Amino acid sequence: MDKVRSKSFFSKSFLGLSSFQMLAMFRRGLFYTYLSIYFRSFLLLSVTETTLYATLPMIMSVIFQNFVWGPLSDKLQRRRTLIILGEILAGMGTILVWLVHYGISNLFIAGYVIIIGLSIIEIFWSMSNIAWSALISDLYPSIERSKIMGRLTSLGGIGRIFGISIGGILYNYGFGFRDGPLFIVASLVMFISTFPMLLTPEGGIHHQVEINDKDNELDNSGDESYKKIFIIFIISLLLINFGRNSISVPYFQFLTLETGFAVDSIMLSWIANTRSISVLIIGFSAGFLSKKLGHSRTLILGSLIAILALIITAVATDLSIVFVGSFLMGTGEVIIYASSYAIASDLIPEKIRAKLFGVYNTTFFLSWGLACTLISGPLIDFLLNSGFEEVISYQASFIVGTLITGIGLIIFLLLEIWLKLKNDKK
Repeated sequence: MDKVRSKSFFSKSFLGLSSFQMLAMFRRGLFYTYLSIYFRSFLLLSVTETTLYATLPMIMSVIFQNFVWGPLSDKLQRRRTLIILGEILAGMGTILVWLVHYGISNLFIAGYVIIIGLSIIEIFWSMSNIAWSALISDLYPSIERSKIMGRLTSLGGIGRIFGISIGGILYNYGFGFRDGPLFIVASLVMFISTFPMLLTPEGGIHHQVEINDKDNELDNSGDESYKKIFIIFIISLLLINFGRNSISVPYFQFLTLETGFAVDSIMLSWIANTRSISVLIIGFSAGFLSKKLGHSRTLILGSLIAILALIITAVATDLSIVFVGSFLMGTGEVIIYASSYAIASDLIPEKIRAKLFGVYNTTFFLSWGLACTLISGPLIDFLLNSGFEEVISYQASFIVGTLITGIGLIIFLLLEIWLKLKNDKK
């Protein structure tokens, strides 16, 4: 295979990867932006119950990425095949979940059918997720990965903008889910997304490009202590992601509260797309930031921005401030994702790349659901049942998310200080 160069922005491989990413983010924006509102407002589940649609599937994803698909991908060294197979099976499962849920008149039970159905789908979808992470490291040298991930995330923002916009129209006060349009469109996009992957190589370590990167402060893969460094890094990243994503499910419910901003689905799409626009804009500069500041300093910057976004959203009394917070959330998200991926890819040995990328992905995947179920959901329900106002109950969850993100950042800073002192002694 020809080596993928840094000037491969218009290469066939990047075209395939970017097209797939745009379609994937289109589908996620279309479907998941409005699903928690459907659970809460249409199916009348509690706040904690609404978080289960993210938590249980993500737990299944983490289990199968780490113990099934990751080891299998490393053994077979086949990435593209797993991506295509995962998307096809997930698309078929999505249609089946809608049909079963539609045939149940009890809305409460119908909600749990979706939750359980999405959990089963994630078993197959997770093979696509883990193979995707490993494939990018297979195709690009270390020094290029932050830039490539930034570009892919940025282009994915374009797809997310269109997905959220169309989802806002199709939602139709919940009937977009109940009657099937949102399920059907999401499923079709999964099928279509397999075609761009045909433009990419299969992947595997036999496609590996030579790596020569001395820019990353955490590049200790040749040191016996790299395992300890990787574990501490994962713990810090887990807390950073748990904190900032602990409000991912309640966030849209908060904006639609009648006692608060009371936005409709169209206005909600504008707010969500502000985040997508920031991802689009900032994504292209993520590689530049990592090159100038280093991956670690860039991760610190992204975490600080994420903390600021949570604080701004928590204290917002005007909708314009919510838009600012949404923009900063997207900014922090893309910077954290691109820089942390670059750090992880330098720490992970190539022969067990897929397996340890499953561990890395855990910090993101669990944070999108489990953090809501364990932290924000119970907190909001407790405060509501204790007589607190709706708005205050949701705002409290944002503050708690800020504190958790801060703890993760402190752990990462301590890791950086320890490594600096260690290197100074050499």
